[in-house]
Amino acid sequence: MGERSKVYFTDFRTMIGTPLTAKLQKLIRKAGIGEIDMDGKFVAIKMHFGELGNLAYIRPNYAKAVADVVKELGGQPFLTDCNTLYPGSRKNALDHMTCAELNGFNSITTGCHVIIGDGLRGTDEIEVPIEGGEIFKTALIGRAVMDADVFISLTHFKGHEEAGFGGTIKNIGMGCGSRAGKMQQHMDGKPHVIESKCRKCGRCAKECGSDAIDYKNGTAHIDQDICKGCGRCIGACAFDAIENNNWDAAENLGRRMAEYTKAVVDGRPCFHISLVQDISPNCDCHGENDAPILPDVGMLASFDPVALDQACVDLCEKQEPIRNSQLGDHLARPDWHHHHEHFKDNNPNVAWKETLEHSEKIGIGTREYDLIVVK
Repeated sequence: MGERSKVYFTDFRTMIGTPLTAKLQKLIRKAGIGEIDMDGKFVAIKMHFGELGNLAYIRPNYAKAVADVVKELGGQPFLTDCNTLYPGSRKNALDHMTCAELNGFNSITTGCHVIIGDGLRGTDEIEVPIEGGEIFKTALIGRAVMDADVFISLTHFKGHEEAGFGGTIKNIGMGCGSRAGKMQQHMDGKPHVIESKCRKCGRCAKECGSDAIDYKNGTAHIDQDICKGCGRCIGACAFDAIENNNWDAAENLGRRMAEYTKAVVDGRPCFHISLVQDISPNCDCHGENDAPILPDVGMLASFDPVALDQACVDLCEKQEPIRNSQLGDHLARPDWHHHHEHFKDNNPNVAWKETLEHSEKIGIGTREYDLIVVK
């Protein structure tokens, strides 16, 4: 058995007079962020600014807490994310920065600037080699992400309609891909409609990120030529009427995200933080957020993104599902097929283990870890 990674954890309990932002700073210092030479270095803090209408994303206060520690260590931090593949409030740099500001991210609230990693139209990218890649030999990554000397991921850990959960690997792999890079990762698994299950409610078409769904024949129909395979319609359908064309599409998505993650983290100092709170059933890319499926868990940090995601999953699995939530509703149904995994019971058509297995296989990190509790 190889060496186990260290994952540091603290919960959301705090004494009167001690803000949670200070507790986060204590956590990342204990986890060793100070071991990284940041003096005079550009430091990318990769996060998700939330789609307009979504309120589950990480508060700007936490981003400032991390940026302040970076500045104390002599670094020059900036917050970054890359443009989305689907049309929305983050599809180009101008809309993306406006969205970030409206959701509270600016130089005053966070103490650093926001830079969109892949430029105005999502085309400012670098082709980065993937050492040991089995699916890709190179990845298309936002230029500003790769230009940074140090890389920090700040992740909101939550459910996801195709990846199972949105954790560190997804935040890095999918999030740092340029628009073309995201397309590469989504190239499998375009969904189709099971017409006998379709209720003609229109929710899937409303959620579609590429206007690929119409009702010309009465029931929903997905134009495979237009569809980008983002999977949002699968999470939107309450009647299980939409599924992937390829049975292993979700698994392939996870493996692709893992390889893109390796492109980002190889060859430079990296540090990873995950906040397991407001655990919404779906991605922060939605213009809304349904009620949390699990109680808030805590904050975690590690040099190992694989161990970090595994620890977050393990802690979530120990939680009691919240009854008034998507997960709670599923588990309350008498005909529900129980998977005995919170994230698979939340969105049954998902795969997440393959993501971590492939990440470990190609050398990003290990799933074996020791959890170190910081009070």
